[in-house]
Amino acid sequence: MGFIRTGFVSTILVLVTGFSPVARAEVYLEPDKFIEECFPEEPEQKMLWLKRELKKEVKEILGHPYKGLRIRYWELNGRTAWILDEIGKVEPITAGFVVEKGRLIDMQVLIYRETHGWEVKYPFFSKQFKGLGLRGKRGLDKKIDGISGATLSVNALVRMSELALFLDAEAWK
Repeated sequence: MGFIRTGFVSTILVLVTGFSPVARAEVYLEPDKFIEECFPEEPEQKMLWLKRELKKEVKEILGHPYKGLRIRYWELNGRTAWILDEIGKVEPITAGFVVEKGRLIDMQVLIYRETHGWEVKYPFFSKQFKGLGLRGKRGLDKKIDGISGATLSVNALVRMSELALFLDAEAWK
């Protein structure tokens, strides 16, 4: 009887609120595998320390403070790869970004934890990011077309793309 009640309560919770009590992470590509695919040989793993001024600029891009003191990235022959997390609606989205000569050459959703907006994982969406750069110091130099029902996920990926490009520029200073 206890099992039935728990299932019944969970079902009612989903029907009434529209939210599942447990968000399920969909792993589309393991982060380690993403790094392997980005480089022809093993890259050097590096850290970008977020000093006060840099942390302030990162906050401006994300719209909220970044919790860490440093961001890990990988570099080989002028190419960098970044694995970043950002909240979509309520859960983090993990995405990988590859930057070369100040331009994104790849963006992939690696792990998706939200209940809606998972369409951002598909190539029809992610291919829009290829070749993007920064417009000056802030903002992408091309508009990204959204996906109906995935606005918050799209916005999170746009912010992460801008952050990856910004961090790449900072890493070369």
